[in-house]
Amino acid sequence: MSETDSFIEEVSEEVRRDKLFALMRKYGWVGILAVFLLVGGAAFNEWRKASERSAAQDLGDHLLFALEQPEAADRSQALSEIKGETSETRALIALLASAEAQSSGDLTAAAAALNGLISDTAAPKSFRDLATLKLVLLQAAEMPIEARRESLTSLASPGAPFRLLAEEQLAMLDVEEGNKDAAISRLKDIIGDVEVTAGLRNRASQLIVVLGGKIEAS
Repeated sequence: MSETDSFIEEVSEEVRRDKLFALMRKYGWVGILAVFLLVGGAAFNEWRKASERSAAQDLGDHLLFALEQPEAADRSQALSEIKGETSETRALIALLASAEAQSSGDLTAAAAALNGLISDTAAPKSFRDLATLKLVLLQAAEMPIEARRESLTSLASPGAPFRLLAEEQLAMLDVEEGNKDAAISRLKDIIGDVEVTAGLRNRASQLIVVLGGKIEAS
């Protein structure tokens, strides 16, 4: 390589180095910012996970404390004082509070907790459906049969989580109205459903026999 070529190469290298330094001075902050964002994002993610674990532990401690109270009325009162941070936890607390109020004989408070959950559109539909089913059972003596049938029919729609339990209660309404044939037909449909549980199948079978129906051998 001649001295001229060597000189040109050195000059080109210097030019490239100067351009690189210039780019670093101009855009180097972008890389530094990216590093800070990555580190900050990881730290925030860990903080969020720790906060969620802490909140879950606090909720569990409060629920255990409430449910360990010796009297149902005290348990109901302790549950009513717990503030859920999410719609799911609020729904769970409402269901527990309703059950404890019912155990203590305070049916008004039990119904109020269920109605509050049913009207909470932010709560998961499965929780609201369960509250509706429990409310129908709780207020069976006071609620008109038409209102009960309307509520249960909405719960018995295809794909609903408590569909078969609602069908069972609809069969009981058929019996209440004196329509044994409709009740037996509905109970047989329950028995033949692929999603029926063993307990529900047994209850439906026993009720069919009580109503004078016959169960076909499978």
